Amino acid sequence: MVLSMFWRLLLLIRSVSELLIFAVISLTSVLIQRATAAVDPKLTPTASFQFGWLPLITRHHFMRFVRWTRRSANTQRLYLTCIRNTLEAAMCLQNFPCQEVERHNKPEVELKTSPELLLNPVLICRNEAEKCFIETSINSLRISIKVKQADELENILTKKFLRFLSMRAEAFQILRRKPVQGYDISFLITNFHCEEMHKHKLIDFIIQFMEDIDKEISELKLSVNTRGRLVATEFLKQFV
Repeated sequence: MVLSMFWRLLLLIRSVSELLIFAVISLTSVLIQRATAAVDPKLTPTASFQFGWLPLITRHHFMRFVRWTRRSANTQRLYLTCIRNTLEAAMCLQNFPCQEVERHNKPEVELKTSPELLLNPVLICRNEAEKCFIETSINSLRISIKVKQADELENILTKKFLRFLSMRAEAFQILRRKPVQGYDISFLITNFHCEEMHKHKLIDFIIQFMEDIDKEISELKLSVNTRGRLVATEFLKQFV
């Protein structure tokens, strides 16, 4: 038990030290690049962005961090591009009256009373914690999104934030009040939305929402951690 806790402490210290190294290297590299450009503007960014003076282990950590950042950005871009292409192909909706009730026009993707009017659903996964489920019918389209939640705090923040949006679904017009089971938020687009709005604008809105939701959750988490640290500091001052 003691040995296990000791190894966990060592791994934590190593992770913190690597993050500090990355931060120092990033700041130093920017300063060096600016200073070099000021001395000789003819130098290219590649030429001024050399780390020959750094230790080998530090350069190794920095390049590993750069590769991880690029890989993460590439996977997110591919994930969003796949969703965009799928929405462009699926958002070919048309007016279709209900076959069960006369003079009614209801979204078939919600009723599911006529299997011949439904297309095969598409599930796009970036990983187990981040995925998008797209269901299409002849006159409606439903997009369900599961937001990445790394820990319990992000789980609480995501639930509260998306509930805040769902309570104001009328302002978004295409936002569903209750998400599909297993997902955090759902959008419902009908043929009337496609007639009143531009198709590419609807797709841009959904993609932009997916890009911004992670940033919002990260900022909220950082704010909560900062406030918690300040509260803990003020509380513990009375024992000093």
